[in-house]
Order: sequence, then structure tokens, then C-alpha cells
Amino acid sequence: MPLRVGYRSQARAADRLLVGLQSQQALSPWQLQQAGGAGGGGGGKALVLRRWQHAGKGDGEPSFLGMVEIFCERAARVVEKELVARLRTPKDENERQQRVRGILDTIRSCGHVLEVAFPIRRDSGSWEVIKGCRAQHSQHRLPCKGGIRYSQSVSVDEVKALAALMTYKCAVVDVPFGGAKAGVAIDPRKYSDINSHACVTGKPISQGGIHGRISATGRGILHGIENYINSTKYMDLIGLKTGFSGKTFVLQGFGNVGLHSMRYLHRYGARCICVGELDGAIFNADGIDPQELQDYKQEHGTIVGFPNAKKLEGSALEVPCDILIPAAMEKQITKANAHRVQAKIIAEGANGPTTPEAHDIFLQRNILVLPDLYINAGGVTVSFFEWLKNLNHVSYGRLTFKYERDSNYHLLMSVQQSLERKFGKTSGEIPIVPTPEFQARVAGASEKDIVHSGLAFTMERSARQIMGTATRYNLGLDQRTAAYVCAIEKVFKVYSESSFTY
Repeated sequence: MPLRVGYRSQARAADRLLVGLQSQQALSPWQLQQAGGAGGGGGGKALVLRRWQHAGKGDGEPSFLGMVEIFCERAARVVEKELVARLRTPKDENERQQRVRGILDTIRSCGHVLEVAFPIRRDSGSWEVIKGCRAQHSQHRLPCKGGIRYSQSVSVDEVKALAALMTYKCAVVDVPFGGAKAGVAIDPRKYSDINSHACVTGKPISQGGIHGRISATGRGILHGIENYINSTKYMDLIGLKTGFSGKTFVLQGFGNVGLHSMRYLHRYGARCICVGELDGAIFNADGIDPQELQDYKQEHGTIVGFPNAKKLEGSALEVPCDILIPAAMEKQITKANAHRVQAKIIAEGANGPTTPEAHDIFLQRNILVLPDLYINAGGVTVSFFEWLKNLNHVSYGRLTFKYERDSNYHLLMSVQQSLERKFGKTSGEIPIVPTPEFQARVAGASEKDIVHSGLAFTMERSARQIMGTATRYNLGLDQRTAAYVCAIEKVFKVYSESSFTY
């Protein structure tokens, strides 16, 4: 435990130095010396210099990209000695250490960024230049995976942060892709005939898409929470009983991710008591029905005014509950409001909703944070399934559906005949009648069944890996650092075994 305290104090010293540098124009010699000391050797100077480039805009918090780099740096500090010990060559320890640090620097660095500007002709006849960018964070695995964010406020730093998260997210759930992301500085609602639909994954079924992709991120959130909420060890640590039954949850954001996570948690017995969006929040202690709220929003374009809940005065993030799901934008929970969050579990449905200092506050308060790079990885997991389906040019289950169905019926008939011979009965006197649940399985798995099963297994296996890493490195409730360590170990293994292609 003293080692963990030392690690925490070093990391926080570097974080505090970063925040203190935000109002400075240059780094003084004293600050450079402190940077080296905070990091434990010369690496600290590079660490703070990197973070200084991505400091926030005067709110005392790092930028989104700075957040991702801070979390990654913390994990790298935890795992570095172990990675050095695992290397068999070179024999000299200093050389092994240099090799490990070189690979870790490569893992953290964004490989490629392409900025583009292209003209479009508006319906009015006027011309406009649209700007965008594409970042490929890592090519340790190919292809690079990442969608497009359409927003007038999108920036290169934001795209690089999301690309980095995608690298770590793919590694956590064992999807063999590098991380990428694109951004286009445009509001699609203000333009006509914008083809913003996915062209690789997330396609319509008729165009090679896969059943279950639309709800995949929300269902992944369900399974991610499920793996922890059914763990006696982790529920004892935060003072909750296992299982969804009787649990309350609050949702920030009611888009695709928020809607489907709300639906699935509702089906599993949890009760949604509050939903918040940009234009307001609603509250009902007895629970909010997801279908009713979805119908209301489709008709009115907002959740405000929903008749079966009252308007919430204040922030949805601060409503007392068992589970909080921030599923909106990044940097929603900061050091300014983290002390007022009253949830026991925070499941990060959005990318980067919690800043590093807020994360530290939650650890001090014994709050379990299920990090974004694990909890919202359902989308990329099912995109991977769709990619595999397209490579095979055949839907899941098509080749095996009838064979498995016939095999199930032959198995039931074999059991029935064995029992009848055993007890001297004639054919049909001891009928084997499957339950409705088993009957549905006997009929054969649909593509959606296979996708859901594969997603559940992926989230379960990844949770076991993260929990095991947290135990191995004595990280306690810090599942974020454990998840980053898992990701770094996997990416490091690829680089150490295949080396570099430059």
C-alpha cells in the first residue's frame, strides 16, 4: 500500500503542476525541475511539457486530450517496471528500460492527423468551405476504427483524444483495431442532403449491417454494470447489495446511448428516477418509463414537460441514486461538482465525462467508477462483429441454424426414448416437453441472439481482466487505471513482438 500512496502523490504532483502552468506563458527553470521531480527522473519533464500543450481554457482542468494523456501516464507508471521485467532481451536492464519507455511513448503518441477543407454549394447558391480532420492514433493493429463527429465546435485536440480512447477501448475488449476518429465542423441540422450515415459499420441491414448494432452501446453499458453489480467483492467495498433489483439510476443524456441503456436497465429491474438533457431535467422518485419518455421526446423534441415527472431544479448529476450514467459530453464531472455527486456507481456512457481530479475525488469518497474505455465499448464490439460478417459475406447463424435446431430436437428425442426404455414404457408415454425459454433456444439462435451473446461474453471477459489487473497491482476501486493498464499491456505486447514498421 505505501507504494500506491507514493505513486498517487507523484501523479498528483504532476497534475497540480499542469494546472498551475495554465496561466503561464513559458516554463521557468524551477518549473522544469519540479516537472522532472514529479515524474521520477527525466521522464517527468516530457510528461508536463506534453500536458502543457493540452491544458484547459482557464477552468483549472486539462483539455479532453490532456485528460486522456494523464490517465494513460498514470497507468504507464504503474505497469512500467512489470513490462521491463517481462522482456527477455536485451539482457542489460538499462537497455530494456529504454526499450519499454520508447514503446510506451509510441503507444501514447498520435500517429497521424490529416486536416481537410472542402467547398460545398448551399441551396441558396452560396459557397461555403467546410473544415474537418481525421486522426489515426495507432496502427499497431489494422484497420483503424473510429467514427465521425459532426459538430461546429469540434477541434483537432478533441478528435485526437477520441482516437486515443478508441485505441485503448479496442484493446480492453480485444477488438484487433487501431484507434481513429474524425471530426467535421458542421451542424447537420442546418444543411440539406447531408449523407452522414455510416459507410463501413453501422449500416442498414439491407446494406450489410448487423442486427443489434443500434442498441449495442446501451446494451454494453448494461452488461458492464451487470458484471460489477453482481460482484460481491465490489459491492461490499461500496456498501451496496448485489443485483439490479431495487437499484435507482440517473441518466444524463437521452440520445441513442441514454435511451437504450435506460431501456435495458429498466428491464433488469432498476428504476430510473431522473433524466437530464441540455435544456432541462425531469425527476420522478417512483420511476420514469423509458418507452413513454421516448414517445414524448419524439413528439415534442424535448423531455421538458414530460407529464409523468416533475421538472428538476438543479443538476441531474447531483441527484442521490445508486447508479449515475453520464451519457452526454466530455468533462461533465469536474473537481468543482464531484463532491456533490451522490451516486455509488458511475458508469461512463459518454467519452471522457470525468476529469482526473474528479476521478481522484471519487476514489477518496469510495465511489466505483466504471470507465469509458470499458463501459461504452459495446458499440465498437458489435461494429467488429459487423466487420467480420462482411468479410465472410454471410449472416451469423445462416450456415448452422438448421443443423443446430435439428440437433436439439434429436437430443430431446434421445432423452425421451432412453427414459421410456428404462421404465418399460411405449413410445410417447414419457414426453419431454421443453420450457418456453428452452423452446426458444431449440428453435435456433437468430443473428441478434448471437450478437447479444457475443457482446455479453466480451464485456464479461473484459471485466474479469480489469478486476484481475486491479488486484494484481493493488489498485482497489481504481478500475480506470486498471483498464488503461490492461490496454497498455496488450498494445505493448503487439509492439514488442512485431516491432515497428517505420
